[in-house]
This record gives sequence, C-alpha cells and structure tokens, in this order.
Amino acid sequence: MTTVDAPHGSRSVIVTVADVIAETSDAKSVVFDIPDEHRARFAYKPGQFLTLRIPSDRTGSVARCYSLASSPHIDELPKVTIKRTKDGYGSNWVCDNLLPGDQIEVLPPSGTFTPKDLDVDFLLFGAGSGITPVMSILKSALEQGRGKVVLVYANRDQDSVIFAGELRELAREYPDRLTIVHWIETVQGLPTATQLATLAAPFTEYNAFMCGPGPFMDAVHDALAKLEMPRTRVHAEVFNSLAGDPFADSAPIEITAEDEADAATVEVALDGETHTLKWPRRQTLVDIMLAKGLDVPYSCNEGECGSCACTILEGKVDMENDEILDPADIADGIILGCQARPTSDSLKIEF
Repeated sequence: MTTVDAPHGSRSVIVTVADVIAETSDAKSVVFDIPDEHRARFAYKPGQFLTLRIPSDRTGSVARCYSLASSPHIDELPKVTIKRTKDGYGSNWVCDNLLPGDQIEVLPPSGTFTPKDLDVDFLLFGAGSGITPVMSILKSALEQGRGKVVLVYANRDQDSVIFAGELRELAREYPDRLTIVHWIETVQGLPTATQLATLAAPFTEYNAFMCGPGPFMDAVHDALAKLEMPRTRVHAEVFNSLAGDPFADSAPIEITAEDEADAATVEVALDGETHTLKWPRRQTLVDIMLAKGLDVPYSCNEGECGSCACTILEGKVDMENDEILDPADIADGIILGCQARPTSDSLKIEF
C-alpha cells in the first residue's frame, strides 16, 4: 500500500484513494476521500484540475495536473480521470499503481477553464481524455443550469470512448437539453475544421469550451473562426508540463528600500478581506503577497498551471508568460499572479 508520511509543503494535502474505476482499457478514474479539515480548501468549480505529486526513483517526484471529471453539484467526492500516454511517466504510474486505500499528495483545485454562468447554452468539444473537464462542465450545466448542451466528442475508436455509459444515461435523462455527437476516427477519419464548422454552425450563439490534443484544438479553433464566433465565447483548456516543484514552499523575497520607493499600490481582495500592499515593479504579485504572509493561491510559479489566476479590476500589468490564458480570459481581466508585474501606479485585484 502506498503511504505518504507528511506533506512536502504547507499548501498540499495527503488524501486517500477511495476508489479506482477502469473506464476503458487505457483510462482510469481515481476518486479521492478528502480529510474533513481540508474539505473547504478542496471545493472546486466545474472544469478545474488537481495537481498530484507522483513519486519518481530518478527525481524524487514529478508534478502532474489532471482534470476533475466529477461535478461539484452532483458528486460527493472529487474524481480525476487519467488516460495512459506513450512514455507518460505520470499517467502510467497512476494507472499501474494507485489502488483504493493508497495515499497521495495533492494540491487544492486550480484552473480557469470554468464557466462563469451555468444557465447559458454550451457547445462542448472533447477528444480522448480531453473529455475529462468537459464532462465536469456538462454534468454541472445539466444539473444546475437551464440551457441546452451540445457535445462533440472525438475518439480513436468505439472502445476508446471514456464515460460512454454515463453519457448514454445523461442523454436519456435530458433528451430535450443534451445532444451528443460522437466522432470515431477509425470510421470517419480525423475531423477537419470544415467538418467541425458544419457541426457547430447551428450553435454559434452558444458558449464554446474545448479540450483535447493540439491538432484537435487547432481544428476547433479554425472551425469557430470560420463561423465568426466571438473569441470571448471560446474557451480552451491548455496543459503544460510543470518543470519546477509546485509542492515546495517558495522562499520569501526581500523587499529593499529602493523597491519600496518606486512601488505601485495594490488593493487585493482575497478570501473576503481586502489588503493594501506596496508592489515593487520587479516583483510578481505572488511574490509580494507571500512576503506579507498572505495565503495566496499559487502552484508552479511558471505561468503554466493557472493556480494563481485572478481578476484585475483597475490598473495595468505586464506578464512574462500568459500563454495558458485564452483571449476570452484576458478580455475578462484574468491575469496570472505569478507572472504579473505592475505598469500603473494604482491597481485593484480580486482572487
């Protein structure tokens, strides 16, 4: 049995595997039992992900982000779904090793791939294991929302369809609200932008969310561009490999008198409280909040995971790396706290 003696940082939590579900021959869902004292920290939004600390003989550990397939509005316990990838150390370790009763270290939920309103109509695109966060949004919208949901779901073959049974049940339960279009590569070939545009044409007033391999995402983006769907209604989930160790606590920075002299002023709303801070131009928002002892949400510190996403209400910032944010996020004022440095003298930001 896999056990973990103690967390490797102040933000991570040791959780127990409650169940492991074989979804297909190469994909498994892992259900976690969260300790009662940490349940509030693990409240999540549809479409978010968890970061798992996976042991490694070579490096001690690797950090991997896996989307939550469960819905916070339906499912009692959080569940991630993981598909094996060729030479994918993390996915293969999870599928080969984790069993009910095992322990693993996890960071609280993160990510910006989540709807602001569940009452709108949704046009969802998923390919392969990209169905995972899409499934969380789909189930939440049907349970809590009032709009229609269209899912275009691409897979290599019929046996590769994750959640096939659950999707059939949902289609029966919501015949007037849920439409599912399966695209099977062995039958239809890889979907092209033109074919996807034809499928999406009746639903250009919907809100689009997509997740899947790069070529699939490119085809969906091109399809929606052909249909002139506003980028503010197009949302894409982007995962990048984390190079650092997000489980280790960052060392607090030193703020010098020179830093203070030219610092901006920022009001930060966090957990129901507002903090007024001096923000030196060369420091990131996460840096200064950690220096002041605030429990700021962050993970990779590389701009690759979205854990530190927040909303800028007033003022302007520069970001060294914002590739994980899509145009709709940026239009809504979403910034990454670990990448943001002030360019205006006064700012207001909300987590």
